[in-house]
Amino acid sequence: MKLKNLDELEKKAVHASRPDFTRLGGAALFMLIVFIYVSTRADAFASNMPFAATLLVAAAMFGAYMAMNIGANDVANNMGPVVGSKALTMGGAIAIAAIFEALGAVIAGGEVVTTVKSGIIDLSASGGAENFARIMACALLAGAAWLNLATAIGAPVSTTHSIVGAVMGAGIVGGGFGAVNWETMGAIVSSWIISPIFGGVIAAATLYAIKRTITYQRQMTKAASRVVPFLNALMAWAFGAYMLLKGFGVLVEISFSYAALYSGIFAAIIYMISRYRANKTALSIENSKDAVNKLFGLPLIFAAALLSFAHGANDVANAIGPLAAIDETLRSAAVVAQAPIPMWIMLIGAFGLAVGLALYGPKLIKTVGGEITDLDKMRAYCIALSAALTVIIASQLGLPVSTTHVAIGAVFGVGFLREYLKSSHAKALELIVQAHEGEARSRVEAYIARFKAAGVEKKAIMLRAMKKKAQQKEANQPRFSKKERKVLKKEYKKELVKRSAVKKIVAAWIITVPATAALSAALFAIAQLVF
Repeated sequence: MKLKNLDELEKKAVHASRPDFTRLGGAALFMLIVFIYVSTRADAFASNMPFAATLLVAAAMFGAYMAMNIGANDVANNMGPVVGSKALTMGGAIAIAAIFEALGAVIAGGEVVTTVKSGIIDLSASGGAENFARIMACALLAGAAWLNLATAIGAPVSTTHSIVGAVMGAGIVGGGFGAVNWETMGAIVSSWIISPIFGGVIAAATLYAIKRTITYQRQMTKAASRVVPFLNALMAWAFGAYMLLKGFGVLVEISFSYAALYSGIFAAIIYMISRYRANKTALSIENSKDAVNKLFGLPLIFAAALLSFAHGANDVANAIGPLAAIDETLRSAAVVAQAPIPMWIMLIGAFGLAVGLALYGPKLIKTVGGEITDLDKMRAYCIALSAALTVIIASQLGLPVSTTHVAIGAVFGVGFLREYLKSSHAKALELIVQAHEGEARSRVEAYIARFKAAGVEKKAIMLRAMKKKAQQKEANQPRFSKKERKVLKKEYKKELVKRSAVKKIVAAWIITVPATAALSAALFAIAQLVF
């Protein structure tokens, strides 16, 4: 190879590595700021616990690290479909998510947090205040390290499951197997199955309803002017209830009936506004799927912003909860069930989410938005709506769900529905070709064009007629053999839902709790020897 070519390759490698150094530098700067601030106030503790100041500084660093990884991994579930559908650019999505995540954490994150996430371990069996502080610190570091690895390989995982597994692992080493609430762990394991199924079914059902009532109709714009206002009202109700129950649930305790009532009033207002705009828009857009698809863009952006706000309000506790527990334990020299959240801890969580999202979020946003299945605005709209509806329904049924698994399950549901519909459509065209074998090509093409333009009811009639006609021509050979059609269908399905992405994500879900538990247990064992 010539020296000139080697120089060019070296320049390209240096240029490609610059963004990585920039991101690493930004993360290091944030961690340095946290270190300097906490170090200046760590000696203020009146507790006689050994290594109190050192432990607080280390815990603050771990909490900042955890918050950044939550921002890098978990926020992609809200923003991935918006970017993948091109409703927002990557830069716009990151800006909106960063603002609303931080606002959710600061405004609705609450003043008090439960010290042990989901009641995984028994506080009385944690081995005293010093041991409890070590458990929380090791859990933070283990959970953050796992999220960092998952982000690096492009696997969106549950941050709640990450911290839960980490608390469990350190808790077992610190207090024995009896310290773990195994019934709660069983409920968490069940959420691995419940969450994606709920999310996928609701998203697929919503998309199919949209197809039948809008895109399968001959006059799509008129159908959209009737249906879209109802869909926007449903989304307004779902997100109104979601925000009241989850977004502001820490600040204001409200029953489901009142949340449903207030969000119903909001939905009625949105319906009237949407009906007026839809009727006006229907007169100015062409009768095509692309034109109708654009009607879902604005509601989708609002949904993503609200999901980010609710996520910041709820999941910031995965980073600041253990940190607040350590802070209060060091202050009082006692294990506490709930701990107040000082503003400096809340700001670490809020800014950590924003920094992690801005620096490392694009990787997972691209994965969720386009590497599992192709998304347009309609499909992304169904995913966002499914996320809100699933959480509401599951909470009322008392079922544990993971918002990450719900969102990714909704992406799977949309993709697999597309596979089914595309496969059915391909079979229909094959039947038409077989039924018209030997006839003029122009007549076959004209028939296929009429089939594509027909409404859903007309399509069903034509399919039944073609199937009956094709069955009467058993002597005619199909265009492809059965084996060839099977291979083509398999390859076509892979294009709609990438099986490699599905396997990677599901595998990461399954091993999240065991992996963080093992890592946290190892860290705790080391901490006992060192401190």
